[in-house]
Amino acid sequence: MAARLFAPLLLGLLWLLSWLPLALLALLGRALGRLVWWLAPGRRAVALRNLELCLPELNEARRRAIAREHFALVGRGLLEHGLSWYAGRGRLMRMIHVEGDVKLAERSARPVMWLVPHFVGLDIASLAVQLFQSRPVVSVYQPQSNPVFDAVILRKRLRFGNGRLFSRFESARALMRAVRDGHSFFNLPDMDFGERDAAFVPFFGTPAATLLAPSRLARALDMVVQPVVAEVLPRGEGYRVRFLEPFTDYPSDDALADTLRMNQWIEHEVRQLPEQYLWVHKRFKTRPKREPSLY
Repeated sequence: MAARLFAPLLLGLLWLLSWLPLALLALLGRALGRLVWWLAPGRRAVALRNLELCLPELNEARRRAIAREHFALVGRGLLEHGLSWYAGRGRLMRMIHVEGDVKLAERSARPVMWLVPHFVGLDIASLAVQLFQSRPVVSVYQPQSNPVFDAVILRKRLRFGNGRLFSRFESARALMRAVRDGHSFFNLPDMDFGERDAAFVPFFGTPAATLLAPSRLARALDMVVQPVVAEVLPRGEGYRVRFLEPFTDYPSDDALADTLRMNQWIEHEVRQLPEQYLWVHKRFKTRPKREPSLY
């Protein structure tokens, strides 16, 4: 009962906060993130461990500074969900600065897969593909245990686009049909979902359970793969979403090699924006047999 009451209250708060100027909302979000840094020692430990594994060349003080800034940005992301879910089209288009070929999917004779790693501005990238181009979008999401939040996510994440969200527990057949019917695929490739349909591929030198689906789907559906990176800009300056040049010679006939290439590209982007990658996720949770946990 408490959870059912909490969800509408939180959603109402996000709606109210969405009316604030972005600069003020960013300040409040950063303050929330600093509070979470102290109140969530488990997630703090995960972030610090990930940074130790991925960026060992940095000293401990620098990694800790990255983690603290990351929590501030996570706090921003939590509060700025109100903008993603409730702000009007015109306001969002003024806040989101798009770079690169956002309209590739409109022109391409082949279906397009947007490859979008988990930076804190991920939801903004989803808005960009709805607001700045007309191709319908399909994506995969993690169902929420709270039915109110689950319904809101399904309704709000594609509110400006003609598309559909599939649960990650659904068969891939429906998603593939949607792509064949003309949808572009907004693909989030870099979370640890276990060993199913995955391989242990190096990520910053550490084997990480990584989905092979991006390569396999792209090959099966003859897709163009365009990488996309979303960046949260400081203060009230908005967001930058970079639509990069499509991968060449991808997919190949070697899904494992393609997946390694994808991870190496993500590594490059993480080094450009180390504070903005999702370090609070246990990226190395799944281990090869007989290997101990890294957390």
